[in-house]
Amino acid sequence: MTSIRSMKEIEKIHEACKVVAKCHKHIKPFVQPGITTMELNDIAEKFIRDQGGIPEQIGYMGYPYATCTSVNDEICHGFPGKYKLKSGDLITIDTVVNLEGWLGDSAWSYAVGEVSGKVKKLMETTLKCLYLGIEQAVPGNRIGDISHVIQTYAEGKGYSVVRDFTGHGIGRVMHDGLAIPHFGKPGRGPRIVPGMVFTIEPMINTGTWMCKIDDNGWTARTLDGGLSCQYEHTIAITEEGPLIMTLQEDEPWNKK
Repeated sequence: MTSIRSMKEIEKIHEACKVVAKCHKHIKPFVQPGITTMELNDIAEKFIRDQGGIPEQIGYMGYPYATCTSVNDEICHGFPGKYKLKSGDLITIDTVVNLEGWLGDSAWSYAVGEVSGKVKKLMETTLKCLYLGIEQAVPGNRIGDISHVIQTYAEGKGYSVVRDFTGHGIGRVMHDGLAIPHFGKPGRGPRIVPGMVFTIEPMINTGTWMCKIDDNGWTARTLDGGLSCQYEHTIAITEEGPLIMTLQEDEPWNKK
């Protein structure tokens, strides 16, 4: 089971999460045709360190980079490298910040240049899945309520939900004793209670939900070559409901 955090501890996690949110805002203008995924990684790492944070992903179970940069059919854990983004690409950038021993985690997807309607619809659906999941993260509900609403919405739009990777508890360590699947039945799983801190991070595919792992042992990509999209927030459960700690200033949730 995940740790139950005090409000003081949640405030410390929130500070790390704010750096993550600012990092995504900082990266966004650089996501343009012609830039390499390694250049984006280096921009993110410099920003995190300039904010006094530590890129927590470096060295985690041997992972070598500050970010995961997953392009098109890559579901997650894409290695940054020499690949130059092209107009029409879809990229997800995922990073975790350690600030004074507390962690924040968020992945965000970006359209590169002019993208197709297919890409736009996938991105809109995936972001909606994230928000619907967050709305279910209230005291008294169960983790399965989050899972079910995401699966129902995504499959209702003709997409599939990745099953091999889940959200997770987070705090002092990156994965803190709780899994948040993005598929499942309502009313199942652990009860949601104030003090929980975890991520919700649906990965939604245009084709099959099944994946394969690259030779690097990390990068997961769709089995059929279809597109994949992901959005992720770190949230804390309060008596009043979910607090989105990696919330970005200009994202649609703020306009509700």
